[in-house]
Amino acid sequence: MSEMVSKGRFGRFGGRYVPETLMPALEELEIAYGEARGDPAYHEELAYYLREFVGRPTPLYLAERLSDDLGVLKVYLKREDLCHTGAHKINNTLAQVLLARRLGKTRIIAETGAGQHGVATATAAALFGLDCDIYMGEEDIGRQSLNVFRMRLLGARVIPVTSGSKTLKDATNETLRDWTASVRTTHYIIGSVVGPHPFPEMIRDCQSVIGREAREQILEAEGRLPDACVACVGGGSNSIGLFHPFVDDADVALIGVEAGGRGLDSEEHGASLTAGRVGVLHGCETFLLYDDDGQIIPAHSVSAGLDYPGVGPEHSHLKDSGRARYVTVEDHDALKAFQKLSVLEGIIPAFESAHAISYLDRMAEETREAGEMKTVVLCLSGRGDKDVHQAEGLLTEMLDDEEVR
Repeated sequence: MSEMVSKGRFGRFGGRYVPETLMPALEELEIAYGEARGDPAYHEELAYYLREFVGRPTPLYLAERLSDDLGVLKVYLKREDLCHTGAHKINNTLAQVLLARRLGKTRIIAETGAGQHGVATATAAALFGLDCDIYMGEEDIGRQSLNVFRMRLLGARVIPVTSGSKTLKDATNETLRDWTASVRTTHYIIGSVVGPHPFPEMIRDCQSVIGREAREQILEAEGRLPDACVACVGGGSNSIGLFHPFVDDADVALIGVEAGGRGLDSEEHGASLTAGRVGVLHGCETFLLYDDDGQIIPAHSVSAGLDYPGVGPEHSHLKDSGRARYVTVEDHDALKAFQKLSVLEGIIPAFESAHAISYLDRMAEETREAGEMKTVVLCLSGRGDKDVHQAEGLLTEMLDDEEVR
């Protein structure tokens, strides 16, 4: 179940749909990654930086007050918010910068939505003295100003994207154009498990450290595997990182939580798996949001990191095969969960992670009706510092005074 059916494919999904000018760069990257994956020296160097620079392993924290509030769920939080830079993204960017050095590249480019991938890319580039340009939609720059400043402070150039919806999809388009023109000196660090082969496989491998650690930690804490693994899904890197080491464990439910935005009926959401169709975007075949004319429908979410109109092809395969289940949480409920975790556990989650936290209420209701008690591992993909300013206005606007207090 966990292996690709053929090269570059997860079942029917994936592939490499790119201009001919990018094929040599992708083939070069595929060869280099294959060599690095089999090189103990590469893994030793990566392990050193993940341990000493990033702060791994991250804790698997028993959220006792949240669990008590839910009543029938024992919730463990995989604390990716405690990684250096505040999210899981650094797992991928460090691994890819080490790979870029093996390739002799001197410049790093990336796209970013919420800014966490941009910050992690700028951090890894600064660590090794590489030039760094980050493409970011103008809309996202406005709502993630703190992360924009962090990227610039780290020495990166943040390039505003004013085309289309001015969000993550459009930033990705511009980054691909840049890479097409600069492949000889530049490595493109894609931020999620999307894009042409070998990116989805390579980034999944980088992020699987989340699930490998969580598996060992839950066995130590509980003496058994969890009943469910839960994580938010935009492009899907934190969730596939948690899910992958559990895919072959049939008794562990895998639940991905997509951005329901303003509701599926409104068409202002980011639920590619729940409400999308199969198509090709940014180099791979996967579930997407597009209209009857084949035009991409702009995604919407209160979370800048979840408003992407597609998803990683491995998630599409997990949905298609029935191995994973995908659900949605709307903006309003994610905001409530953002506040709830802050109050109950003293942990301010990223808006992205708050979607997964919110789903626990629904899961608890289903579990209670079945007369069960379940253990859940939830990936807390990032911390909410970047979202606090936005949340202040939104909570006041969307929740009543009693809830805000």
